[in-house]
Amino acid sequence: MDLTQALAAIVGPAHLLQGPDAAPWARDWTGGYRGQPLAVARPGSTAEVSQILRIAHDARLPVVPASGRTGLTGAAHAPGALVLSLDRMNRIRALKPGPRLAIAEAGVILERLHEAAAAHDLQFPLTFGAKGSAMVGGALSTNAGGSNVLRHGSARDQVLGLEVVLASGRVLDLMAELHKDNSGYALRHLFVGAEGTLGVITAAVLKLVPRPRAHATAMIAVPSVAAALDLLSRLQETTGGGVEAFEYMPRAFIAAHLTQTPGARPPFDSPHEHTILLEVGSTAPRDARPGPDGATPLMSLVEGALAEALVRGQVLDAVLAQNEAQRRAMWERRESAARITFTRPAWVDTDVALPLDRLEEFLATVRRRLAEIDPGADDMVVAHLGDGNVHYTAYPTRGDTDHLAAIRALVDATATALDGSFSAEHGVGLSKLASMRAHKDPVALDTMRALKAALDPHGILNPGKVLPAP
Repeated sequence: MDLTQALAAIVGPAHLLQGPDAAPWARDWTGGYRGQPLAVARPGSTAEVSQILRIAHDARLPVVPASGRTGLTGAAHAPGALVLSLDRMNRIRALKPGPRLAIAEAGVILERLHEAAAAHDLQFPLTFGAKGSAMVGGALSTNAGGSNVLRHGSARDQVLGLEVVLASGRVLDLMAELHKDNSGYALRHLFVGAEGTLGVITAAVLKLVPRPRAHATAMIAVPSVAAALDLLSRLQETTGGGVEAFEYMPRAFIAAHLTQTPGARPPFDSPHEHTILLEVGSTAPRDARPGPDGATPLMSLVEGALAEALVRGQVLDAVLAQNEAQRRAMWERRESAARITFTRPAWVDTDVALPLDRLEEFLATVRRRLAEIDPGADDMVVAHLGDGNVHYTAYPTRGDTDHLAAIRALVDATATALDGSFSAEHGVGLSKLASMRAHKDPVALDTMRALKAALDPHGILNPGKVLPAP
């Protein structure tokens, strides 16, 4: 029996895809990474994942785990490898309103988990533009961030337990529902953010939080990034830490959204250089009861805070959403970022994190340096401003590989020189290997390689990703 026959015997012939049937897995979402996999296996259970990895381990067959394939760094690039698609493992095994947790398999789409939690007045707070196709396994494997990190943290902060299949096929059961467990190494943290290089996440115990009873959502024009961050600090004090999102969209981004989105309307009567999408949430019933004017106390509180900021000069203009339709329109503007970004012939998308007091310095520095190596280049920025995560995309005048690599190196070097990171929430994959080699602490890299060798001695799990060659 050859490998493909053995794999088909595990998952069933209908769930082992080859040739044209495997084509959807042969390219990533951006189209920047293309390569035909050997085959795509779609297991339906943890036991099947275990059997597949036992065979792959013995045969030294490279295995690339895949979820919703919405990544931007080439982490699911799999030419000649076996793609292990977790899309059939899509059960929410349990949703427990009392302890506020969900037990979900890796193939559960985020939006479906959001809907299931909402039915119990709860929320899984990890959310971003690709929530309609991104899956739990991929979100955990990249330690995804999104728009609510400011209040709820990244994916790693949402996990209590994991089920992981190791390269050997052994199943590591870490599915504890405990908020405290001090019994040795916190192994689950090894696999969240490892991009499938240490093991395959098949299920997770996830934290849920109370669903906000009221939101106050607004588009705000500010004179500068520094003014925006000062405003954020004041709003956090005023709302008792209720700010859930503080998203930055400068003038160029707003203009691109208007151009590329039929029916889109500008956020203000006149354009501004710096725009913020603010959302404040509250679970307290008192904040959700409309007053005689129809406004909730939460909306009135935020409106008053913005009016004071207007007097101080921290705010130039502001529009509060008066209903759910207006709120959704504001969020559509922000969540269209990926669609808007990848529209030009040549681009370099980056995902950096900065200390909050170095954000303006980063933007000024990287633009000056970009102009030095490509005077005709353009750029676009969108940011999770409250947690210092900047998505800086450069549009060079030419698209040869060396030039694109030089621009990426410039951006990442600028961020790290300002005590930042070259990877905030998208992961490393293939696109940031050079930056890992250039900027990651050598001792940290050696430690990571030691962990990889211990857990995956034959190097079959997502080979070539995350860790640069020594």
